[in-house]
Amino acid sequence: MVTIDQANQDFAQKVQSMDGGETLMLCFQCGTCTASCPSGRLTAYKTRKLIRKAQLGLEDEVLSSPDLWMCTTCYSCMERCPRGVEIVDIITLLRNLAVEKGVMSAPHKKVGEMLVKFGATVPLNSEYEDKREALGLARKPANTLGDEKALADVKKILKATGFEDLVGGN
Repeated sequence: MVTIDQANQDFAQKVQSMDGGETLMLCFQCGTCTASCPSGRLTAYKTRKLIRKAQLGLEDEVLSSPDLWMCTTCYSCMERCPRGVEIVDIITLLRNLAVEKGVMSAPHKKVGEMLVKFGATVPLNSEYEDKREALGLARKPANTLGDEKALADVKKILKATGFEDLVGGN
């Protein structure tokens, strides 16, 4: 049960005022998003509940919820929402707010660390390089994995945007 002292209407207003959060209060909890969510079919993830908690201003509950990281950003919910709620955009901005508070799911954090370290989220190993070579391809693809300058450029961007600090990469 939600008590009035848990609610932070400033949080709901903050979400609404941010790019992507303008449609938060249009949601009337019909459940279409939850019913169309592929993550919800296999887990206890309920998109509708997360949106409702944001509407109620339950900042700590929303930003610390593991459910925040269950969205695959497939946009099925947005395609079906009868009210035009930009659910994926809201989830994305809620994730950004969570990260600003130091909350990030372990798998997402690991992907961020890989990006900082390698300039790509899936680094190559010798097995993949051997397979590429066997196919007549360069051992390293033409991206940051094979181009030190491109990697340096990506790292510069990640540092300038503060991403490196958010994920704790070096």
